[in-house]
Amino acid sequence: MTPQPLRLMAVHAHPDDESSKGAATTARYAAQGVEVLVVSCTGGERGSILNPHYGREILEPEQMRAVRTVEMRHAADALGVQHRWLGFVDSGLPEGDPLPPLPEGSFATLPLDVAARPLVELVREFRPHVMTTYDPSGGYPHPDHIMCHTVSWEAFHRAGQEGAYKGTGEPWQPLKLYYNHDFSMNRVSTLHRAMLEAGLESPYGGWVESREAREIPEREVTTRVACADYYPQRDAALRSHATQIDPDGFFFAVPREIEKEVWGVEEYELAVSHVPTSIPEDDLFAGIVERTEETP
Repeated sequence: MTPQPLRLMAVHAHPDDESSKGAATTARYAAQGVEVLVVSCTGGERGSILNPHYGREILEPEQMRAVRTVEMRHAADALGVQHRWLGFVDSGLPEGDPLPPLPEGSFATLPLDVAARPLVELVREFRPHVMTTYDPSGGYPHPDHIMCHTVSWEAFHRAGQEGAYKGTGEPWQPLKLYYNHDFSMNRVSTLHRAMLEAGLESPYGGWVESREAREIPEREVTTRVACADYYPQRDAALRSHATQIDPDGFFFAVPREIEKEVWGVEEYELAVSHVPTSIPEDDLFAGIVERTEETP
């Protein structure tokens, strides 16, 4: 019986998150023949224009969603991955003291069984061996990022259960769940020191000093995937999100030759594994053999 391709599902909150978190990893695996599906929980319709060079205003959420839909299509093409929307509405990032309530019906306000249902259905349809998403903090306290973790955790654990989420397809149990760690303090500090040693101004100075002063603990890193050869695909995906990413800004401030020399990996935290594996890992599929469709 012919082994089936390995499959990876990367679950993100908004379009552009897939390009700043684990993008080179997904590009690498896709180029190596792994079936890679990026999932966007929301349309990013309440996002602001963050690129000062974008050149025009977008005032209505419907317009923003339409623009970001096109951006996401170009980003997926740049990475060589498949893409699906879950179809939920961006909750926005509340500001103020006290914080205002989230918009009614937005992603982060939904009951878990409602928010997780389409992801469970997609897991059962795509049948990933590995899933990636955010840690319980969301990576930063955006309500959609936290909800993205919650629904990913639910789908990972429930998609394989008989009787759960009836009407969403045949059960399928993914084998490993990972959290992205693209903005770890270790990475930022390493790039910061490399820039200073090269006699260049570092974009990370204030960030490093602030986090070191607060002594923010780092989450455990279990897995480092070598992917520097796929930084060009990652960068092309980032630039595809023209409303969000300044091509002369933060993401491109470190020369790529320096980045590739001192930080040629993307980091992950293994949250759950249903297969034996040894830590540290250098492959999200460590411990997973090629499996047939009949042996999930």
